[in-house]
Amino acid sequence: MRSWRMNAGGSGDVGRPKYDSGEIGLTKYDSGEIPRGYIPSVTNSQISGEIPGASPDHHMMSPTGNIGRRAPFPYMNHSSNPSREFSGSVGNVAWKERVDGWKMKQDKGTIPMTNGTSIAPSEGRGVGDIDASTDYNMEDALLNDETRQPLSRKVPLPSSRINPYRMVIVLRLIVLSIFLHYRITNPVRNAYPLWLLSVICEIWFALSWILDQFPKWFPINRETYLDRLALRYDREGEPSQLAAVDIFVSTVDPMKEPPLVTANTVLSILAVDYPVDKVSCYVSDDGAAMLTFDALAETSEFARKWVPFVKKYNIEPRAPEWYFSQKIDYLKDKVHPSFVKDRRAMKREYEEFKIRVNGLVAKAQKVPEEGWIMQDGTPWPGNNTRDHPGMIQVFLGHSGGLDTEGNELPRLVYVSREKRPGFQHHKKAGAMNALVRVSAVLTNGQYMLNLDCDHYINNSKALREAMCFLMDPNLGRSVCYVQFPQRFDGIDRNDRYANRNTVFFDINLRGLDGIQGPVYVGTGCVFNRTALYGYEPPIKQKKGGFLSSLCGGRKKGSKSKKGSDKKKSQKHVDSSVPVFNLEDIEEGVEGAGFDDEKSLLMSQMSLEKRFGQSAAFVASTLMEYGGVPQSATPESLLKEAIHVISCGYEDKTEWGTEIGWIYGSVTEDILTGFKMHARGWRSIYCMPKRPAFKGSAPINLSDRLNQVLRWALGSVEILFSRHCPLWYGYGGRLKFLERFAYINTTIYPLTSLPLLIYCILPAICLLTGKFIIPEISNFASIWFISLFISIFATGILEMRWSGVGIDEWWRNEQFWVIGGISAHLFAVFQGLLKVLAGIDTNFTVTSKASDEDGDFAELYMFKWTTLLIPPTTILIINLVGVVAGISYAINSGYQSWGPLFGKLFFAFWVIVHLYPFLKGLMGRQNRTPTIVVVWAILLASIFSLLWVRIDPFTTRVTGPDTRTCGINC
Repeated sequence: MRSWRMNAGGSGDVGRPKYDSGEIGLTKYDSGEIPRGYIPSVTNSQISGEIPGASPDHHMMSPTGNIGRRAPFPYMNHSSNPSREFSGSVGNVAWKERVDGWKMKQDKGTIPMTNGTSIAPSEGRGVGDIDASTDYNMEDALLNDETRQPLSRKVPLPSSRINPYRMVIVLRLIVLSIFLHYRITNPVRNAYPLWLLSVICEIWFALSWILDQFPKWFPINRETYLDRLALRYDREGEPSQLAAVDIFVSTVDPMKEPPLVTANTVLSILAVDYPVDKVSCYVSDDGAAMLTFDALAETSEFARKWVPFVKKYNIEPRAPEWYFSQKIDYLKDKVHPSFVKDRRAMKREYEEFKIRVNGLVAKAQKVPEEGWIMQDGTPWPGNNTRDHPGMIQVFLGHSGGLDTEGNELPRLVYVSREKRPGFQHHKKAGAMNALVRVSAVLTNGQYMLNLDCDHYINNSKALREAMCFLMDPNLGRSVCYVQFPQRFDGIDRNDRYANRNTVFFDINLRGLDGIQGPVYVGTGCVFNRTALYGYEPPIKQKKGGFLSSLCGGRKKGSKSKKGSDKKKSQKHVDSSVPVFNLEDIEEGVEGAGFDDEKSLLMSQMSLEKRFGQSAAFVASTLMEYGGVPQSATPESLLKEAIHVISCGYEDKTEWGTEIGWIYGSVTEDILTGFKMHARGWRSIYCMPKRPAFKGSAPINLSDRLNQVLRWALGSVEILFSRHCPLWYGYGGRLKFLERFAYINTTIYPLTSLPLLIYCILPAICLLTGKFIIPEISNFASIWFISLFISIFATGILEMRWSGVGIDEWWRNEQFWVIGGISAHLFAVFQGLLKVLAGIDTNFTVTSKASDEDGDFAELYMFKWTTLLIPPTTILIINLVGVVAGISYAINSGYQSWGPLFGKLFFAFWVIVHLYPFLKGLMGRQNRTPTIVVVWAILLASIFSLLWVRIDPFTTRVTGPDTRTCGINC
């Protein structure tokens, strides 16, 4: 393909593009001692920091500039060398002890295995289900080699739990069909408009339930084996073979995303349990704030003390704020005598670090008229946040970043992409794509983890958990990303607004993991870099069958043809499939089809048209195992990194359309994952016992509704775009039930319209004396009762197999109504305005301020927003309707109480679902029993109506015939 020497005159350096005069590197201006090996920097187109070459075992390019393939890992050659199969003679004594231990475990039956028919090939290119990494023959002699055991396995749910759940789903579908048939064929003549509206709403609810329910048909659990991962890739005393990981942290506004929160996230990354030469942390400051830069400088210095402390005593979590705030016995399981002394010293160091960071925040409150000035006397390049050059600062490097004990620290890089007026920067998606390119040039880790600035690593082995899937020789080559569930700190015990979202994370995503994988939820996700570049996964044949065809699997598969046949077949590929296939690239690297200069030039031009005008970046995309060439100098790499974050780099390329984070929606996460699944990749859902990541969530009602509004608007944007799952990617390899899930993800905001109508209907029925359901017979009542029983049974069985508590399930149901008639409703109208009239909505970043006024002080704050108008209105009219309906029934006699109960049932259904909203409206008064206040208001209204004898449906009359008298009496 393309060599690094082509544009460098044989010097081995990367060809240098033309730069704007404003593109600069930054000076590390802290007053501390300059690290060993640190390259000094100046402003005006000079470079700072040091980016040493990658470790020898990961570089993929020879010093002569030719692209080469790294030798396979040692375990991959076992099958080709019969002498490596384990018998009784093992040269290494320690290795023999491990093998003997493994045999003892097998004899005791302590290692769970699933039955299978054949052993999978070590290269992962065999025939069969790409996820069937545990189907092995127990009698095969190779199973005695522990290094050949699977790194993970699927754990199907017990049939005693999942089969009743599936049966109830089918029964509910049958009952629902009969119920809708009865509703359609039995109209209410005296309330025809109300009946018609109710039937339309019920049909929509039924379709929405089907889209939401059936992707949960195959829920699974997964187990990982970290000991096998270490034995295979990270043996003690040998160079680690674990893949390199580039970790991205994104932030925009340091006033709404406090620097101390970002600092804790960065510290947890630098202290992760992973080889330090395999970890690089990139912090994207899309607001070009000097406060963020200063705070990161302080963080890099504190990390020199914090990282050795946490690794020495193996503490969890490794974010200092959350570690020191734990209300547990911190001496549990600690045996080192110096731990207490070191912990006290470290806590004092952290308190001083917090004071320094808070001092920077206080200083940043008032911006000088002339703008910020750095310590070397030069103006801060980001004084104009909308017009500034690209900035990169390397705070820590492998040779320039040592902790207090002399050990290396992971890389820490500050990145702020270039901003210029007149350019479309694509918000967070554009910032993430800039990080992809910068990391590819500087470190080029094979995998990438992206985190929000408030999501810290709670489990230091999280990266190893992900590698159990991504580095599995059978499964890993077809996995685009490993998604972890989001867990949150700082939420009240009652979880009033369903912030934990456990129904989505513990039910919906586990169901998708049994089909083609969970959707990408924006954070806590480890990506395969190859999948983000728009390549297809390796094509594998699958066995046909009813279930596989139901899920979208192909019954027939064939290997891709070589030469001209492959080129011809690509002309008929769906638009969702990229031009370049991963297997094509691998063949090209091996030397097939690039013998003459003309074909080499054509390939070079097509790659640059796809990825952009950067020789270094294009070369990095062809390295299957990542890494950078040893011949590249830090100066050349940093200059190339400045080039790839320029605001015009993506012009006339496929960035944002086929490559990287996809543009076109504020929920770029859903769209990005959808494109990968449409190409045939699968994703994995990993739920370790100790949550991998934890973050903060807005607990105030107004902030929570604004967050939901943003998610819903992104879904509406996807719904009206060319990437809508209703019609996009049918020529690809997206499975049928997976498409169901994506359709439900995009159309759920539309449910707000029938939900709003259905919440208003009870009040209208109570005020007018009419009803949406006719007088039913005893036989018809059976179907009504069966429908309600099936609804409750579905929820109960769902909670049983998922482990979600009834309180969490009920909070989710309540907030579905609250968000549906407020945030989702506004999202639909704003999405239509954007699509039809081109009116865009600017969103503000969700505030992540710390709770300094006491536990959950923010929960009791009342912030008025227009999103509160619809639910407040519905709540009031339903309360008025209840009072009016009861008053009318009392004045009308005994025969009117029967129809009243049906109307009151729907009205109280609305009121009960809006109860958390009512508590939010009452602010701090919600510490009193709110239900007592509500019932007091209702009883007072009823008694007042009875006292004055007001009938809302007739005029005031006298005489014994009052109930039958008309309006003209």
